[in-house]
Amino acid sequence: MTTPATRKSASARRAAAAAAGGVTPAELERIAERVLKLSDADETEVEMCATVDALTRFANNTIHQHVAEQSLAISVRAVVDGRTARATTNKFDEDSLRRAAETAASLARNEPKIPGLLPMPRAQKYAKVARFFPATAAATAQDRARAVARVCKLAERGGQTAAGIFSSGSSRVLLANSRGVRAHYEQTRSEFSVTILERDSSGWAKANSPDIRAIEPEALALAASRKAAASRQPREIPPGRYTAILEPSAVLDLVGFLFYDFAATAVLDKRSCFTGRMGKKVFGENVTLWDDAYHPLQSGAPFDGEGMPRQKVLLVDSGVPKNLVYARATAKKMKARPTGHGFSLPNEYGEAPMNLVFAGGDASVDDMIRGTERGILVTRLWYIREVDPYEKIVTGMTRDGTFLVENGRLAGGIRNFRFNQSLIEMLSSVEMLGAAVRAAGEESFEMVVPAMKVRNFHFSEVTKF
Repeated sequence: MTTPATRKSASARRAAAAAAGGVTPAELERIAERVLKLSDADETEVEMCATVDALTRFANNTIHQHVAEQSLAISVRAVVDGRTARATTNKFDEDSLRRAAETAASLARNEPKIPGLLPMPRAQKYAKVARFFPATAAATAQDRARAVARVCKLAERGGQTAAGIFSSGSSRVLLANSRGVRAHYEQTRSEFSVTILERDSSGWAKANSPDIRAIEPEALALAASRKAAASRQPREIPPGRYTAILEPSAVLDLVGFLFYDFAATAVLDKRSCFTGRMGKKVFGENVTLWDDAYHPLQSGAPFDGEGMPRQKVLLVDSGVPKNLVYARATAKKMKARPTGHGFSLPNEYGEAPMNLVFAGGDASVDDMIRGTERGILVTRLWYIREVDPYEKIVTGMTRDGTFLVENGRLAGGIRNFRFNQSLIEMLSSVEMLGAAVRAAGEESFEMVVPAMKVRNFHFSEVTKF
């Protein structure tokens, strides 16, 4: 007889088997120790990532694809006489591991010396983060298909067409080196994205989370459906500067372009918009920003590409850029403390904050609409490109739910715009902030951001789409 306890046990077994392709932490540890023993380099680092990714894709109210992939990537970095290089493999038999170790050492011997190359770090302590959820790891194609079927029926009832994806997966990471670093991390991930289409309008919604139970496909589809219906027969209004109400997805895709500007390497190389502006008022008083890998709405490992613990860093305090993030080598050059934001070596980028968290406010999007005499509500953006890296001017287009706001209410859908906007100017013109949420947008940044009401946002031309 099947009982709730046996069902729970079966689910746990499925999750354990599915997680990271069945590669256990003990197996990753064994592989790493074997590579370290096989290497004759002065120092050796092993980085491994075992992943499982599964995807259900749908269009025209029909599922048309189920795909799944398991992978194991092993990357070996060798240091020989002040030189370093890396070799990779996706096999873990003895010969393949030996070949990867030998190749990394051979490549390193033929590289030029790196002035000031630091020794690999010694053993570190890491804060614990809980980002592995058995329900996500155990999710099956049937689970995703059932959710998608409900979404497609919702669209059909409204005479609409649904398209999108529902994905789930897990990863397990181990970073080890010959000086004692042993950094482990595992997490699950899930994402649902839906576009609801009508003849001349569309709506969109998206969410992601380590915990698949936090995603509500039908609620997301209903929100997208309502936007598609509300934006029927879009009218064209002239381009210009308008008050813009940016939903969190749109905010994410814009402010995500700032992430590398907080890298100490970018400031040192004069490639950052904060070069010469640190400690000065750059944004509005209501803009405060951290990098925080430990925030409950964030995901990602508590260590960087060298195995250094990530630190929570206050980047902007009431509009003033206060701090940068540092890899070990950059910190030494600039006489600062490393913050645990370095990329795997060798690299030319140095470091970057990967877990941006904006301070939010207490206004809702409805509050922003009610307080706007004339403006534009933006659901999401796409095709975003940087035009001027120092003034941080970006361009792109609105899509899937762009509305005119008049006299404190939505006055209907409008044709989409191209925008041409300085992010520095935008973040100096924020009138209202919503609650900070885990957002999902066109880009894949890990960010917690609020909705924003912004003055004088520059919509430069009407698009053809």
